[in-house]
Amino acid sequence: MTEQIISIERMEQAIDLFGLFDENIRLIERELGVSVVNRDSNLKISGEGENVMLAVRAVQGLLSLSARGEAISEQNVRYIIELVRSGNEGKIAQLAGDVVCVTAKGKPIKPKTLGQKQYVQAIKNNTVTLGVGPAGTGKTYLAVAAAVAAFREKQINRIILTRPAVEAGERLGFLPGDLQSKVDPYLRPLYDALFDMLGAETYQKYLERGNIEVAPLAYMRGRTLDDSFIILDEAQNTSREQMKMFLTRLGFGSKIVITGDITQIDLPGDKVSGLREAMRVLKGVEDIAICRLNESDVVRHVIVQRIIKAYEVDEERKNKKENRR
Repeated sequence: MTEQIISIERMEQAIDLFGLFDENIRLIERELGVSVVNRDSNLKISGEGENVMLAVRAVQGLLSLSARGEAISEQNVRYIIELVRSGNEGKIAQLAGDVVCVTAKGKPIKPKTLGQKQYVQAIKNNTVTLGVGPAGTGKTYLAVAAAVAAFREKQINRIILTRPAVEAGERLGFLPGDLQSKVDPYLRPLYDALFDMLGAETYQKYLERGNIEVAPLAYMRGRTLDDSFIILDEAQNTSREQMKMFLTRLGFGSKIVITGDITQIDLPGDKVSGLREAMRVLKGVEDIAICRLNESDVVRHVIVQRIIKAYEVDEERKNKKENRR
């Protein structure tokens, strides 16, 4: 049995660290197999030697985030435990990220993982950015936040959000209503992100002025998009031809962010995903960044991380079986 003492200078930090009903400390105890006791302004951590060492590093990392004004949540705690286990606790300081954008309700939007931070940095530094990763990694939400920030700073005049309108085995012709009614459900995640950032009234005002455009990918053909921030979502469902068409719409003073998940391709089996091909063709091209996010960047419920990991393991197993044949 090993014991270590950590002193906490300020009560506010202790409150942040422990969380509501001590949920953060209980999570550390469960995940790392240690006991944590608070005495006055000291934390006593006890357990097996290696576990105690990991817990001390995790607690110190969380305290350093709290000292920088970062809120500590279950997601933070789990992510820092993962960094500590993989020997990357030196990178914890990088998590205190800059604010990408502030929502209509005053909530600051910040990258929550190292992968997200690199993704946001890539968007700032490059004309074209490909963000590839599983559901829940914040690919679309952070891209919309970056677009709204650029618009507010008058770096661009227009935000254009688009995605392919046919996916999940459904065809638009069989859906009820006019074209707008047909495509709205496919574009809903983009609307939701914009409503969050701008508020419904401001969103409507910019939409009427033409500063914001949310449209199916087919509407992009034949246009040149200057001074715009263009986001192509669900890009894994584009064909090779659609992706090339979209990339060549880029005009002066514009940025493009392409997001997608190559494990969720809904195209017919004989069609090549435009996103998968773009990742291969554009690798190493100047001013184009390719960011890969993984299950550790998922900021939804912890069960989502486990589901994604389980599918990845299953996919690897299938690939190994096929290679043996």
